[in-house]
Amino acid sequence: MSTTSISTTVEELLKSFDLLPEVEKHRVAAEILRRSLALTSAPLTDDELALNAEQVFLDLDRRESQDGQSQSG
Repeated sequence: MSTTSISTTVEELLKSFDLLPEVEKHRVAAEILRRSLALTSAPLTDDELALNAEQVFLDLDRRESQDGQSQSG
């Protein structure tokens, strides 16, 4: 995931999310975003934004690689 550690509970939640049908993923994501609006936190620094963006791209590359392997094998 990211360079910071996350709990086992969060890992399991994310694994469960990945198993959902696309329609349900969109519903869950929308609900999480809606609930997140209520959270108060300091804005991310440029470095934090860059690290998060890098991790997203690395995750996407990994998924694309896995998808390519599963389709060719």
